[in-house]
Amino acid sequence: MSFNRIILVGNLGRDPELRYTAQGTPVCSFSMATNERRKDRNGEMQDHTTWFRITLWNRLAETASQYLQKGKQVYIEGRLRVEEYIDRDGKPRHSLEVFATDMQFIGSRGGDDVPHERAASASASSGPADSQADLSDDDIPF
Repeated sequence: MSFNRIILVGNLGRDPELRYTAQGTPVCSFSMATNERRKDRNGEMQDHTTWFRITLWNRLAETASQYLQKGKQVYIEGRLRVEEYIDRDGKPRHSLEVFATDMQFIGSRGGDDVPHERAASASASSGPADSQADLSDDDIPF
């Protein structure tokens, strides 16, 4: 048995790009950065950024294209794949690609066009419908 699952929380590096396959299936892609703060050898805090290419399909792709934009924070869950290629200078390079199976918008909803449905949680298999989508902030006990 094997398992390939990654969970990321980060910010979009560019606006989502929505395309359609020849069969009409929506596919959306964008870059996403995660940041980690750690001390270097001199004891100074350094930021370390890791970039990922995110790919979403079907209803999840359409939702991301509609509501996300560069700089927005998002939760992504999916499968990780390392793509290896040769750049223009002939040097071997690699990039991290995530095929997303779940997405949740993070951050404030004030003034955004994001639907009020629990920050527009969407799943690749079930779409944005959520059994708790009818809850308002007044229904939450804390």
